[in-house]
Order: sequence, then structure tokens, then C-alpha cells
Amino acid sequence: MNTHPIGIFDSGVGGLTVVDKVSRLLPKEKIIYFGDTARVPYGNKSRETVTRFSKEIVRFLLKFRVKLIIVACNTASSLSLGSLRRSFAVPIIGVIKPGVCEALKATKAGRIGVIGTEATISSNTYKRKIKSADKRCLIVQKACPLFVSLVENKWLNDDITLRVARKYLVPVLDKGIDTLILGCTHYPLLKNAIGKIMGKNVKLVDSSAAVAKYTKRLLEKKGLLNNAKRRNARFFVSDDRQGFAKLARVFLGRNITAEKVCF
Repeated sequence: MNTHPIGIFDSGVGGLTVVDKVSRLLPKEKIIYFGDTARVPYGNKSRETVTRFSKEIVRFLLKFRVKLIIVACNTASSLSLGSLRRSFAVPIIGVIKPGVCEALKATKAGRIGVIGTEATISSNTYKRKIKSADKRCLIVQKACPLFVSLVENKWLNDDITLRVARKYLVPVLDKGIDTLILGCTHYPLLKNAIGKIMGKNVKLVDSSAAVAKYTKRLLEKKGLLNNAKRRNARFFVSDDRQGFAKLARVFLGRNITAEKVCF
């Protein structure tokens, strides 16, 4: 048994979908979450900048003696995961590989769609991961940058949300995909709208749920599960504690208190 916490970070609030799924699957684990609200979004920043930010956050999380770190940001997972693993000894996992594994299990025709931020899509990380596992797969990628703003404005099932989703997703659907990876941690909150456009024949892969399952398997393998009866979570941000806490209720369905830290 290991009672040290799990560290989770994102560029802002999106990674709270990972917190939610990890908390549900591993209810005894302690969680330290950091949202880089002062420097969000990461999707329009360079690899060097995202990697520098990510290393600063990992150093902060290590102060809490975390036993594992989840990079709950598709952009950071795409651009900085390799560098983080080379720089730190603690196990660090991203959201790309778990999502790819789930998609490969789900697809029947080998036709997989990927939606995400501009940076995630332009990095081609999902495409490379899928192709390395199965070269026969057809991958259709689409950047959907407005989805993040829709979630953060709480327009989850609004008419404008459906119109934006249709504009983004119909061209992807027309390619005949049978599986769609939600390659941004905000996107699971738009599952209802996305599902209406994609229809029942397209399997939606929630990378947040996939990374929670992957985390559980890894902790079991390394003998790091926490079997204590009590767990808790602490939330840190680099700016706007009140705004973060307000949005957190949308992601977690409960009130939280956020603490502000400066690097």
C-alpha cells in the first residue's frame, strides 16, 4: 500500500474530467490537482513553452511526494510527455496512449476520428500512435477549438453548441468513421451534443475515462494502490481561484476550494 497522492495537472479546468473519473474508479486515492489558469490555453503555444510550463508544474507536484503524475492535458501530453519522463523519476502518464488503446479496441472497421485543439491535432500524436499499433487504420483528424469556450461558458446543450458541433463533425462523420476519440479533456462534457451529430453507430472514446482505467492498472502493477479508508483532494491554480471553483462545479458536480500558487 502507498498512501502518497496522485498528481494531476492541466492548463486549466479541463483536467477535472480526469479527476472525476479517477475519483470514481479509485475512491481511496488522494489527489493533488494543479490548473495553470494564469497561462491557459496551451493549445496555441509552442512545444518549448508547453514543456517549460509542464516541468514547472511537475516540480510543484513533487513537493507533495506524489507517487504518480497524470498529464491531464492533451496538448501537454502531445508536446511534453517525452521530455517530462526523461527529466523526472516519478511515473508520468498522459492521456494519449490510453485513449488510443480504447479506440483500437472499439473500432470494427479501423476507421477512427480524432478531435482536439489545434496544437493536439497539428502534432499528429494520436495519428502516429494509432498507426504504430495498426497501419491499416484510417484516421480522420479535426481541430475543434470552439468546444473549449462552449464548455467554459456552460453551453453544453445549447442550440449554438449543436450548430458548432455540426459544423465541425459532419465532415468527419462523412468519412465513414465508426469510432471518435474525444482528444481534449473538456470534450466529455459535450458528449450529448457530439453524440447527437455522430449517431449511435459511432463509438465515442472518452480519454478521461481511459486514463483512469490505465492509472488503476499501473498502480496495481507497481503495488502503489492506497487501501486507506479516507481520501481527499486539494486543488491549486496559478490565477483566479473563484472562477476556477465556479467552473469546477460543472465538471465535478460539487463545490471545491482552490488555492493559488505562484512560481
